[in-house]
Formats: sequence, C-alpha cells, structure tokens
Amino acid sequence: MTDLLSMSREEICAWIKDLGYPAFRGQQIHAWLIRGADIDEMTNIPLKLREELHALMQPPPRIDMCVKSQLDDTEKFLYRLYDGNLIEGVLMRYKHGNTLCLSTQVGCRMGCAFCASTLEGCVRSLSAGEMLGQIVAVNRHMGEGRVNNVVLMGSGEPFDNYDNVMRFLRLMSSEDGLNMSLRGVSLSTCGLVPQMLRFADEGLPVTLSVSLHAPNDEIRRKIMRVAQRYTIDEVMAAARHYVSRTGRRVIFEYAMIGDLNCEPRHADELASRLRHLQCHVNLIPLNEIKEKDALKAPTPAQVQRFMTQLERRNISVTRRREMGDDIQGACGQLRRHVLSEKTEPITPS
Repeated sequence: MTDLLSMSREEICAWIKDLGYPAFRGQQIHAWLIRGADIDEMTNIPLKLREELHALMQPPPRIDMCVKSQLDDTEKFLYRLYDGNLIEGVLMRYKHGNTLCLSTQVGCRMGCAFCASTLEGCVRSLSAGEMLGQIVAVNRHMGEGRVNNVVLMGSGEPFDNYDNVMRFLRLMSSEDGLNMSLRGVSLSTCGLVPQMLRFADEGLPVTLSVSLHAPNDEIRRKIMRVAQRYTIDEVMAAARHYVSRTGRRVIFEYAMIGDLNCEPRHADELASRLRHLQCHVNLIPLNEIKEKDALKAPTPAQVQRFMTQLERRNISVTRRREMGDDIQGACGQLRRHVLSEKTEPITPS
C-alpha cells in the first residue's frame, strides 16, 4: 500500500498520473490529506478514483484513544497505525501556542533505564507520513486551532530513524503542506554522535535537545545503554559542533534520579562540562515506573539545591513544567498500560 502522506504534492501528482489520472487530481488529494480527511470525504474526487484509493492508499494514523487532564488542558493520544501498532502523543497548550509531542518509532531500542518506551524494545520505525499524520490527526481533532510547535520526544530515538525524520521535517515545513516553522521544532536525542554531527550540516533551524542525564560517564553508563558506545566528551564535542555550525544553543535534558545524579557535587561537575557552551539545562524530576522501581524520584529539596548550584555557576537552567500527570503523560506509559490491560479504545470527542 502507498503511504501518500510520506510524499510531497509533486510526488503525489506523479503517482496519480501513473494511474492514468490528470495531475490536478493529485493536488486535490494532497489538499484533502493534510486536512485529515477520509477518502469518502474527498467529494471533488471521482468515485472510481476514491475506490482505487481505498485499495491502494495506506491508511494514516488515527486517534484510537484520547484522555484529557483534569489538572490542565493537556491531552494524551493513542494512535493506531495501519498495521495495528500503537504509538503515543501529547498535546500541551501554552499561551504561546499548542505543542505536540510526537513519536518517531513504535517503542525504542535505546534501553534507557528510566523510560517506559523502551521496555518492549523497538518494533519498527515510523515513516515520514506516519509522523506527519500525527499532526494532521490532532489538527482535525482540535477543530478550532492547530498545532503550532512540535517536539520529537515521544516514543523512539529520532536519530535512529534519521532519514525518515529528515523527510518529515521537510514535509511539515513545506509551503504547500502544513507550512509549519522549523524554529518551532525540538528534536531530542540520547546522544548518537555521528547523527548529531550529520544533523549540524542539514541546514535546518531545529532546536537540538540532548538527553544527558548524568555529569560523568560512570553514572551515565548505569542508566543509558548508549553511553557504552559514546562518552560524554564525544557528546559534548558534537554539541559544540552543532552550536558552531548553526549558531543555536543546545538544550540538555537532565532526568533527576534520587540518590544517583542530583546532588550539588553532580551539579558542579555538570557545570564544568558546560562551561563556555551556548546551552540550557532542562531538569526533569523522574517519573517513577513500577517495572523499574529501583529508580526513585528526587525530593523537591534536591531539585532546588541542584538548580541553585547550577545558577551559581552561571548555567541557564529551568525545571520542566509538569503537565498531564493524571493521564500518564510521560512517554510510553499509556501505550504500555493499554497493551497490558487490553483497555477498550475510547472514541475521542
């Protein structure tokens, strides 16, 4: 089946011409697809062509479950893919716009000790169209308003699906597509150094977020499998290369784990590594996962001391705003709950 959402408007026009239809039908189909329309809603398309699309077109991701937080306006989505696989997304509403956290893979093979997405490994990577389809589905779900910003921080390691992610970024920013600004995109990596270096040369004004989570290799190897391959020094060198090539600061994500990486001495060591680097640290108090109960969340006092110590060392730092705590907002939790409990899908309103 053909994944039309992974194709540009020009590619769809060429595909439709190969089927024996005029190119303008491809333009019409493309316009319907980015609006999230079903095939039967494409009323200006001949019935015969619509029937062919049913047979030939890969169905885009659809929202199978939607849960809304009672604490804020955050919504958690469970999408069902054409092959029955499930992925997650989170819509966060801010004063400056709507931000969608989307997935790049079904599961993840990076094996980070604190992440629910990686518990069953990586089933497969998503196509560019399956990433784009998450935005399209949420835009349609919202009715009024649209997704303004995107964070590639859902299930999966974006740089483990490099080519499809780059194609997705170019499709979402295309003027004849969603026409979204890449300056509103953040891409998070656990630190795949070769891909970080490659990404710096792509010429895309995307914010690079690096999941660091430790001030030294000894601690990092305890919680991140990727640290067995790339040292923090190598990750830092790649981050500095990114800054020098793009002029954009790097965001370092730092999951705070009680009794492991959140003492003032750890903050001092981290600050030393970040010295003279254009960057910002985003502190993330651990979301405890019952399957990984050896890892504990830090106390509020530990978080505050860590922040204060970084600020004293002139490091830009914030604590991530906690959103969607009551709807399993953290990456991978809802999908895992549904797969284990066989929860019946909830039809979104």
